Amino acid sequence: MKKIILMGRSECGKTTLQQALKGDTIKYHKTQYINHYDVVIDTPGEYAETNRLGRALALYSYEADVVGLLVNATEPYCLFPPNCACQSTRPVIGIVTQIDAEGADVPLAESWLRLAGCEDIFYVSSYTGEGIWEILEYLREPGDVLPWDSKEEAEKPRNVLTTKANNSK
Repeated sequence: MKKIILMGRSECGKTTLQQALKGDTIKYHKTQYINHYDVVIDTPGEYAETNRLGRALALYSYEADVVGLLVNATEPYCLFPPNCACQSTRPVIGIVTQIDAEGADVPLAESWLRLAGCEDIFYVSSYTGEGIWEILEYLREPGDVLPWDSKEEAEKPRNVLTTKANNSK
């Protein structure tokens, strides 16, 4: 499977998406540093939000086959500047997360990703599993065995142990 690095602002759903792609139980935890999983590199939002840390994302993107820019469908603004995807030497895809959240504006999030230079855009809900299969199919290489045998299995609702809302005090 192609290795993907997930980039986006804090709380856009990078870690939750990583858990959903693997078929894990969804459990909220704040990513503190760059984590390497089998085929996913999960990054803290602060790296994308801070100029000095952002340089590390550029370096880590060389370890991936695909760069995934994530925008939460409920975000009030986009972190990615116009045409930033052209700076990457890897294919850059856009991922709109939390498409089922209250107040989600999927077309706006999509337009931000297109402006950033993403041609391939995926729409996902990590909790319901919607859109997970399409990302897995995009990352699949010949001979790969996916965590699921069918789209129906991949898009079953996930076991959600905790969410950010449940975890914040």
